[in-house]
Amino acid sequence: MARLRDPTSGCEWDQAQSWSTIAPYTIEEAYEVADAIARNDTADLKDELGDLLLQVVFHSRIAEETKAFTLTDVASGIADKMERRHPHIFAGADKLDWEASKADERRAKGVGGALDGVALGLPALLRAEKLQKRAARVGFDWPDASGPRAKIDEELEEVETATGDAVAEEVGDLLLAVVNWARHLGVDAEGALRVANRKFERRFGAMEAQAGDVFSTLSLDEKEALWQAVKRRDG
Repeated sequence: MARLRDPTSGCEWDQAQSWSTIAPYTIEEAYEVADAIARNDTADLKDELGDLLLQVVFHSRIAEETKAFTLTDVASGIADKMERRHPHIFAGADKLDWEASKADERRAKGVGGALDGVALGLPALLRAEKLQKRAARVGFDWPDASGPRAKIDEELEEVETATGDAVAEEVGDLLLAVVNWARHLGVDAEGALRVANRKFERRFGAMEAQAGDVFSTLSLDEKEALWQAVKRRDG
């Protein structure tokens, strides 16, 4: 990467990049790692982990050029964090207090509020769940799943009565309520939606394959009949 970034003999594209321009690729590579895991494709996982590792090297090289930090600093930092968060393993402590350790780290960074520090770049469903878990740690939570379930009905009614720009806001509130209900049911909302997306892709592809070239010309009722047939076969 140092050679690729060399100002005289390097690659023009690599030379032109910054943390902000590389960040979308970093996120994309992380998702491709997750996709390889979901497909249980170990060969692809090896390749995707390499692509993700390259992103770490790329960001670290940019930092090294400005004397901010080095790749060694990155590796040392995460090693130190793992030791700090596992005193029962590395320091002879009697037990692990994971939440207290993380709270100490947040205070050291000047992060005071319970919701501070939840990354803005996370997928919206995942960030919603993390925000709700943080709120729950300080006692702002429903005692059981019936509370968020009732909230869904309330938010759905508000969507149906909203107009104009308020519709989008109320749909957001509805999605937040669904994530909260999923959390109380012990369901990872982000993971559940990924599974649902893959299922929809699989079933829709089967519909197209069964209908052939005339699929787009079928009526909605005919498409629905195909969907139901595929759904029965898919289980």
